[in-house]
Amino acid sequence: MERLALEQLLPDMVKWRRHLHRHPELSYQERETSAFVAARLIEFRIEVVRSKAGYGLTGILRGKTPGKTVVLRADMDALAITEENGREYASQNHGVMHACGHDGHTSMLLAAAAYYSSRREELQGELRFLFQPAEEICPGGALGMIAEGVLEGADAVYGLHLWTPLPVGQVASAPGPLMASADEFFIDITGKGGHAGTPHRTVDSIVAAAALVTQLQSIVSRSVDPLRPAVVSVGTIQGGTAQNSVAGRCRITGTVRAFDEETRYLIRQRIEEMAASVASSYGAEAKLDYLMGYPPLVNDEAEFNRFFRVAPAALGDGVRVERMEKIMPAEDFSYYVKEIPGCFIFVGAGNPDKEAVYPHHHSKFDFDEDALLHGAKVLVAMADSCLNE
Repeated sequence: MERLALEQLLPDMVKWRRHLHRHPELSYQERETSAFVAARLIEFRIEVVRSKAGYGLTGILRGKTPGKTVVLRADMDALAITEENGREYASQNHGVMHACGHDGHTSMLLAAAAYYSSRREELQGELRFLFQPAEEICPGGALGMIAEGVLEGADAVYGLHLWTPLPVGQVASAPGPLMASADEFFIDITGKGGHAGTPHRTVDSIVAAAALVTQLQSIVSRSVDPLRPAVVSVGTIQGGTAQNSVAGRCRITGTVRAFDEETRYLIRQRIEEMAASVASSYGAEAKLDYLMGYPPLVNDEAEFNRFFRVAPAALGDGVRVERMEKIMPAEDFSYYVKEIPGCFIFVGAGNPDKEAVYPHHHSKFDFDEDALLHGAKVLVAMADSCLNE
């Protein structure tokens, strides 16, 4: 097999990405996507290990001499969104869409696999190409693959995210906390329903819920250290069936975001306390269901420094390497970097000239496919640096 340059692989990346975009699959349902990836890895003469915890799989490439082990990760799942951008390669699976760039992530990792396969005689150490299912839905696919040993004996893990808020031609990351945790709460308030004309004979769950919503807003402003960013947002409040009835039940749901475990658990404690006390003060009862989602994504400082050191040379003068601000979205890549040193990197993919301007999870989302080459180059540069040091 001739040595391949990543530039040579860009047309393949675009082709693979568009095929995957036409055939998106939801979290925990990525059967055809996984089969497509496995077929490409087999073409590259890379060993394929299939996960038993879903449709994930890992390609393994071992060098002829011992050395470090590097894990490169991409996610494969799509979202329950009906595509509306009118592209030639738009989704053919109605109601399902690659609206977050995971089709691009998969294609970039396939390109890295092809690149290294063509250099297997020179490879020192081991590469694991980790194609993960179910990033979009908790509990996520990362935990299952970690439990199966995908990180065992590994020295570092690297992952990428195409990001339309950044312009194409820019890549960015940060040391330490980069992405927030994402937890969810569901609070059911039970009072006593009755006629709206005789409120004194009822316990109004909506009034209790309204008071609780107001109180929850004080958690970040009065309980959390102001130097530690956090979010508590109520997303829904539902109660009642008629305008002339007092509702006996009301439900509040919301999300919590934080960048460190101490703040994360403090907020949970305050929500538990407030739900019970506020409901009780109105004569009602509150039942809280609190879902701990993905933890904060915390990059290893040394691995971030590696990124800042090697990316400029790998990408050339036309691409800027930047230090990124924290962002509140969450990612289950966070589980990998809790286990071993690693770095998660954002690859600018926005371009108004190509209508790549819509936010992630939007029905008209798309990205500039030139970013695929930038991402593949960063993956290879990070892996090369770690394997060869």
